Amino acid sequence: QVQVMESGGGLVQAGGSLRLSCLASGSIFSINTMGWYRQAPGKQRELVATITSGGSTNYADSVKGRFTIFRGNNKNVVYLRMNSLKPEDTAVYYCNADLIRSSDSTSLNLFGQGTQVTVSS
Repeated sequence: QVQVMESGGGLVQAGGSLRLSCLASGSIFSINTMGWYRQAPGKQRELVATITSGGSTNYADSVKGRFTIFRGNNKNVVYLRMNSLKPEDTAVYYCNADLIRSSDSTSLNLFGQGTQVTVSS
């Protein structure tokens, strides 16, 4: 079974920092893109940042210069470093992985269960 799991959310004051972690585990042949999305109450899920297997990154305008996405030494791990957090960053953050399953070479696009980030003013 292939799954994606996030960790590292929590409560932080405005201006503070958090680091989210995500692990894609299971029978994985390769991972193309991993990324982070978020969904605030009453709003649609939106892209925060993505990183390809080659290291190319993409950020939402709202987080550019404040958030950094990067992969760990284990290429199945991705992090999101969030600095200068604002109350409007409050949301459930979801990890996403676009990968190929080893068992049958099926392409999968998976989301984790999400981790809550709350920024107080």
